[in-house]
Amino acid sequence: MKKRAVYGPRRWAAVLLSVAAALTLASCEGHEDPKNLIPQVEEAKTVVNLFSPMEKIDPDAENVARTASDLTVAMAEHALGVTVDYNTYTAENYQDKTYDEVSLDRARNNMDDLYLLNPDTILTLGKEGKLMDLSGLDSAKNLRQVVRTANTVDGKLIAIPQEVVAYGLFVNKDLFDRYGLRLPQTPEEFLECCRVLKENGIETPVGANRWWLETFVFAQAYAELYNGENAEAEIAALNSGEARYSDYMRPGFEFLQTLIDRGYIDAEKAAVSEAIEAEGPDFLAGKTPIVMAYWGAANTETAYGKTDFEMQVIGFPSALGQMPVIPMTGLAVCVDAEHAEDAAQVLNIMVSDEALQIYSDNNRVISPSKNVKVDCVPALKPLNDRIEAGVYVLGSNAGMNVEQWGNTCLIVRELLNGATVDQCMAAFDELQDAALNAAA
Repeated sequence: MKKRAVYGPRRWAAVLLSVAAALTLASCEGHEDPKNLIPQVEEAKTVVNLFSPMEKIDPDAENVARTASDLTVAMAEHALGVTVDYNTYTAENYQDKTYDEVSLDRARNNMDDLYLLNPDTILTLGKEGKLMDLSGLDSAKNLRQVVRTANTVDGKLIAIPQEVVAYGLFVNKDLFDRYGLRLPQTPEEFLECCRVLKENGIETPVGANRWWLETFVFAQAYAELYNGENAEAEIAALNSGEARYSDYMRPGFEFLQTLIDRGYIDAEKAAVSEAIEAEGPDFLAGKTPIVMAYWGAANTETAYGKTDFEMQVIGFPSALGQMPVIPMTGLAVCVDAEHAEDAAQVLNIMVSDEALQIYSDNNRVISPSKNVKVDCVPALKPLNDRIEAGVYVLGSNAGMNVEQWGNTCLIVRELLNGATVDQCMAAFDELQDAALNAAA
């Protein structure tokens, strides 16, 4: 793997100064006793290594996320006098290994200082004691409670994101208006919308892929848990085995099975489709009225940021109405890393309110800081209103002893490939029993 350094303006200035010094020395050759020359020795700087997947797939595409992140990295470099180098994942280096598999291996072997991690990896490394407790950082005091909840393991805050990634339903409002449909609130209303659309010639009302159908499940499984008054007690019951994850998950899987049985979702196509690449063209062409995606897709012209129709982004149907689903990535510090303390201070600046305001302004995303507000595009207002009102479910929660986002995604794929709902529930029971046995 190649290490790619990020050069800020001050580092280029240092390079130019070195070149100028060399030219000055050359010009003095042949002159005696150049007493006015002082050796130019650049002081060695601490290098903090950051492992991240944020590489461009298309070399000509603008990587807005990387640009925004670079701005916060530059703030940390300037304030601390350190250098942050990126170690980046590319498929050609690891062939068929996933980013999660590679980041687990690198963190376990202390190969980097700072990591951008997915939810399941955060939970795994947190349980193994490989990640630093970040709760003492000054910037941690400003975090939304949803961030703390999602990234706390054994009482330790082990990861902090630069944005809160929210998933919702992207709806072609023009088509809904044409057929006199209101934006659905409940599972029953959603099924009725699909029925009307299909009866009016929309072959497949819901465009799906193999990654994001679990969002429907989470909305129905955990709406009351996260928006009630007994979340801690309910999670404790799940972790002890007193309650079963399968009981929470069953309604969402039965709902997906109904969508499949009625032809509202093409299960065979979804099982092999990549996100946005498969369903995106039909959605943009007005052939598919409903898709699911993350917040940032509404801001990006390469996704759904520029449509020829009115688009609305709403929460997923649940007993409590439209429900945003929020999984949580995060930046984490390897506790045994060579420059762990320096990395923690870099992170402290990267997730400060000042840095997060810059990041959020550039990406137009939800900030993990309760103090940072950003205007969203009109299409996102319904989703944003729910989140700002504190109405959402977590798609990942490091406080649960069974990892949610990745496991649910994989079990949904089994459903798409023909498994029964009962078989899917048995898979959740097996995961829960394994977690209980590991804790015994």
